[in-house]
Amino acid sequence: MIIRDEFPRPVREVENLRIPLSDGTRLTARLWLPEDAERDPVPAIIEYIPYRQHDGTATLDALTHPFFAGHGYAALRVDIRGSGNSEGVLRDEYLKQEQDDALEVLAWLAKQPWCTGNVGMIGISWGGFAALQIAARRPPELKAIITCCSTDDRYADDVHWMGGCFLNDGISWGTGLFGGICRPPDPAVVGEQWKGQWLARLKATEVPLVSWLKHQRRDDFWRHGSICEDYADIECAVYAVGGWTDGYSNAIFRLMQHLQGPRRALIGPWTHVYPHFGEPGPAIGFLQDALRWWDRWLKGIDTGVDREPMIQMWMQEALRAHPSEPQVGGRWLGAPGWPLNQGSTKEFWLDQGRLSPTPGPQRHHEIRSPLTCGLGGGEWCPRDAGGTGPEYQFDQREDDGRSLCFETEPLTERLEIIGAPTLSITLSADQPVAMLAVRLSDVASDGTSSRITFGLFNLCHRDGHAEPKAIVPGDSMSLTLPLKLVAYAFLPGHRIRLALSNTYWPMAWPSPRDTTLSLAAGETSLALPLSHSGQVTELGEPFEAAECSPPLPTTMLDDEKIQRTINHDVGRGTVTIVHQEDSGPVSFDGIGLVVQRTMSESFRITEGESTSANTHMTRTAEMRRGDWCAKTENTLEVTCDEANFTVSAQLDAFENGERIFSRSWDDTIPRDHV
Repeated sequence: MIIRDEFPRPVREVENLRIPLSDGTRLTARLWLPEDAERDPVPAIIEYIPYRQHDGTATLDALTHPFFAGHGYAALRVDIRGSGNSEGVLRDEYLKQEQDDALEVLAWLAKQPWCTGNVGMIGISWGGFAALQIAARRPPELKAIITCCSTDDRYADDVHWMGGCFLNDGISWGTGLFGGICRPPDPAVVGEQWKGQWLARLKATEVPLVSWLKHQRRDDFWRHGSICEDYADIECAVYAVGGWTDGYSNAIFRLMQHLQGPRRALIGPWTHVYPHFGEPGPAIGFLQDALRWWDRWLKGIDTGVDREPMIQMWMQEALRAHPSEPQVGGRWLGAPGWPLNQGSTKEFWLDQGRLSPTPGPQRHHEIRSPLTCGLGGGEWCPRDAGGTGPEYQFDQREDDGRSLCFETEPLTERLEIIGAPTLSITLSADQPVAMLAVRLSDVASDGTSSRITFGLFNLCHRDGHAEPKAIVPGDSMSLTLPLKLVAYAFLPGHRIRLALSNTYWPMAWPSPRDTTLSLAAGETSLALPLSHSGQVTELGEPFEAAECSPPLPTTMLDDEKIQRTINHDVGRGTVTIVHQEDSGPVSFDGIGLVVQRTMSESFRITEGESTSANTHMTRTAEMRRGDWCAKTENTLEVTCDEANFTVSAQLDAFENGERIFSRSWDDTIPRDHV
């Protein structure tokens, strides 16, 4: 990473800027802008998220927003209502109140003497969601957005559900949000009313996961904030950015297909990070690239971005799975739009452990995986909470051994695919609720197996997510199941492996009972969407080296500690995954504040007992200055029986070591075909 400390326009920073709303609430923001912006106004770029710009994202914000300001923009990082030092209460993700407030902030921005009136939004994850959702409200000031690692569909393609299967990543995110919404403002910023504001937050806190889990099908709860309900609502220019390793890659291609205004896409090999911090694979000069987008749509400068390929994507190859440091090669390709006018697919038929080019005789195979199948799957969205732990997939061979697998002979030539591999499958189940996990892996010549794409499918959702229906045991089902989109090159000497399982723990919650699926191999095929040179262009090296602005002065007072372990009680057949992180105390030198956060997550299951699935998570957050200290502790546990989920939660808050608030929750929620 190249650190730039000199820019075309000198930058000044305004801390703790207060933005008034019509109901009297004030949001708190940090502003970077050119020193001469009052004399020479500039467009504004806003990042609007709840992650505490004062002491949460401050280190990352410092690497990004001053860069924009130094190139002639006012960069504003705003904490939404009820987060950080902003007033009010934050109750859940993506509420209408959040959008209404944003419209007021945009109107306020456009009226400032240092702003030209043109505004852009940028954000990753929550901020990417916010940019899309607010764009759909069509505020006149908003001319362009950059949405990173976000989705257009809050049910079908978000952290809560995948293919109608309940994701443990959603529980992790729910625990993080539960802990985040109850943290206090900083007395040094808000003054003596800080404690009253904190107590108001604590008393208003509920458990967001409970609301999410009460909506197990795609209903109005999830349609709110899902801009796929009407893509025509968005008219401003949209730049959609993400990575193949991220959980949100599919949405990028739907946006390119269905939006009608100016649009552009970038998808690299990365996980849930901005591309200038990109991993795995190469980080790129994303900030310079973003400036070309902003200059075009906020300043009217012809930068050429609208004459380049609509989609710039990384064609992956030679992926090597590793829980901490996966490796992937590849090259950049450009595509004119989506979907590609693909001329052909390569089809394989399932036959006695082989992926065969021709159909074989009709044979039935049972899929009855151990409940521990999936231990090597990693997280649905690795490092989405900003951690650095071992959250990626492992070598897939152990999970392959717990699955029904079919594979090709070693390839004699390179095989490149772009799009969604599709499994056309005929199967039956012996229970009314069942799931199917489908993994496509690249098997290297040394036998290592790396998952390149996958899909999870609740078979009760075979006719859609709005109205699931029970399976009739023994009845044959013929389904077409698309896996996540991917661009990947299988190399000569490698094999393609398809792995099928009826469990995928701990990524997805197991079915209520142990199930057996019966696969009709002679009627089941895998179609790979082939890439053709006429559809894509080679881009060479289209991006500059990664750059950023200078880091925020901080001091690590102790080392960060991260550990992920798998414990197997052989006698009981119980397997427990434990993931623990301790940020270590970090001093924000400029404000004299020390912050420390810890998290612990455990996932436990006992072989042969589907209802033994247990997820238990804790979060602590402490902030201190001098003799003042405020701390929150929260726990969340999910268990189940065949008919219900149970969510138990606890929240405690402390001032200077004294408990000032405590509350517990216990909710039983019926399972709805899950």
